[in-house]
Amino acid sequence: MLILTRKIDEAIRLGDDIRIVLVQIKGGQVRLGIECPSHVRVLREELYEAVRQENLNAVSSDPKHLAHLPRQKKPQAKPTE
Repeated sequence: MLILTRKIDEAIRLGDDIRIVLVQIKGGQVRLGIECPSHVRVLREELYEAVRQENLNAVSSDPKHLAHLPRQKKPQAKPTE
């Protein structure tokens, strides 16, 4: 882990197009500003972990919970001429 010291209004760059600015220090919290392209997803870690856990839960669902879903027939192979 890289640890840096910054003062208010000082920034950190990640690559060419991500900029993180220390905006405010108040009590035991800091406020960060993040400038990045719109395709870069920025999440607080606790939200990221919650989404990740939900995705893991969805993938590892018990098959018996899916029993109520209708079954699809496999498509029949068409004979070639």
